[in-house]
Amino acid sequence: MLGHHLTPLLGATGVLALLTLVPGPDMAVVTKRAVTRGRADGLRTVAGIAVGLLLWGALTVAGLAALLAASAEVYLAVKLAGAAYLCWLGVQSLRGEPGAEPAGDLAEPGGTGGAGGVGGAGGTHRGAWRTGLVANALNPKIAVFYTGLLPTLAPPGLRPAAGMTLLVLVHVLLTVVWLGTYVYVLSRARLFFARPRVRRALDRVTGVVLIGFGMRVATTS
Repeated sequence: MLGHHLTPLLGATGVLALLTLVPGPDMAVVTKRAVTRGRADGLRTVAGIAVGLLLWGALTVAGLAALLAASAEVYLAVKLAGAAYLCWLGVQSLRGEPGAEPAGDLAEPGGTGGAGGVGGAGGTHRGAWRTGLVANALNPKIAVFYTGLLPTLAPPGLRPAAGMTLLVLVHVLLTVVWLGTYVYVLSRARLFFARPRVRRALDRVTGVVLIGFGMRVATTS
């Protein structure tokens, strides 16, 4: 009985892992926050993304995500809002965020950092979590992904709601592990990213990538 559920679950996990590894807006947003604000803010952004996935997962299990995906007007509104948000983040990155010096865990080992310091810590922390959440919550493609793919991957023998809930949790776990590891890798290169020329070049690249993802979200069906 266990093998009857375990084998399909392992196969579904493999598919979800491959899809999780594909670079997308989430990785660009995490890169921006981790490099400009530090490892802690990068991880908070990952947490916001995870909450966004859980939100879409709950809507999917409740059947609401399917209604959104089927409603052209609502889908378009959410899609354009998400695209505008990604483009706004990209423009911010191109312009350079005021006072966005690398935080202590990226700039210097044991340093205090600028933006991550005591004065603005509360707002910065909330901003990182909110950035991840909003970028994910305004991506209707997750609704299409969950409603279109998860039912085909759900282990047989489980109720549809239970199967999709399990796969949503697996996807969230894979996302947190993958993006969390990515943030850790960025933090290991903190001295390299602390160089002004490197920071500015990365800001430009990240900005262009975010705007590109925003345009892609806006123009694809």
